Amino acid sequence: MDKKQLGNSDLLLSPIGFGAWAIGGGDWAFSWGPQDDNDSIAAIHKALDLGINWIDTAAVYGLGHSEEIVGKAVKSASQKPYLFTKSSMVWDDKRKITNNLKQIRRECEDSLRRLQVDSIDLYQVHWPKPDEDIEEGWTVMADLQREGKVRWIGVSNFSVAQMERALKIAPITSNQPPYSMLNRAVEAEILPFTHKHNIGTINYAPMHSGLLTGAMTKERVASFPKDDFRRNAKNYQEPLLSRNLAVADFLKTIGTRHNVTAGVVAIAWTIHNPAITAAIVGGRNAHQVEGVIPAVTFRLTEAEYAEINAFLAAHP
Repeated sequence: MDKKQLGNSDLLLSPIGFGAWAIGGGDWAFSWGPQDDNDSIAAIHKALDLGINWIDTAAVYGLGHSEEIVGKAVKSASQKPYLFTKSSMVWDDKRKITNNLKQIRRECEDSLRRLQVDSIDLYQVHWPKPDEDIEEGWTVMADLQREGKVRWIGVSNFSVAQMERALKIAPITSNQPPYSMLNRAVEAEILPFTHKHNIGTINYAPMHSGLLTGAMTKERVASFPKDDFRRNAKNYQEPLLSRNLAVADFLKTIGTRHNVTAGVVAIAWTIHNPAITAAIVGGRNAHQVEGVIPAVTFRLTEAEYAEINAFLAAHP
């Protein structure tokens, strides 16, 4: 397995990492619906057994629950992965989520406890909100790194201007943006900037939250649980839904040539960009993990990459 160095760090990452958003479970604002914790643990164990060496989670996923499950799964696993998590989205006793860059130190202590570790391998600011507090928040992140509570510090969902402000305070190891063939906004400025400045990029939602797996259907979307955030996402609603499912069907034709799924092709499309260090790929059970694991080694040819981009251009 080819591994890539993450920015200025000593972390060598497998091409895909385990994304732990969905395993936060139900009953919170950005939920994917109910989730069985035993399935989550089995999914993590399967991912580690198959060579994935990093897990990305966040404090807000399940309001702490995802971190707890990741900590429990890793403690009982034979392989010990790098652990990445994120701060700056906090909640109250009524489960209301707000953005806050003034509680990062407390958040870090809580994440260390839930993950059952003494140091976090990569600690990231989840969202640059409120914008006026970025400098204060990033200063605390740098302090936590100097103290050894976190090994490396990164950002998520930051613009170029926001990264430039943070860089005046301390180096940025990585940025975590959304990036898929259905969401290419970062191609214009953000990916060129991070590539130029040796800031690693781990993209989330390479399959666009399940839309490009090849297993999504209109019937499945219609039956999403009430607390699945995707019910209200624009790409899951018409007229975009029909177009996006057609993209997934096209990816199946590419995948069939290599005996891989549409989802694996979608992941490979993002990794094809030289600015991408590795992609975050979720899995809610061991079977799903087995389905995406070929993305560790599968790569598109230049001709196939061009073929996909031509299809996307023809179906805007």
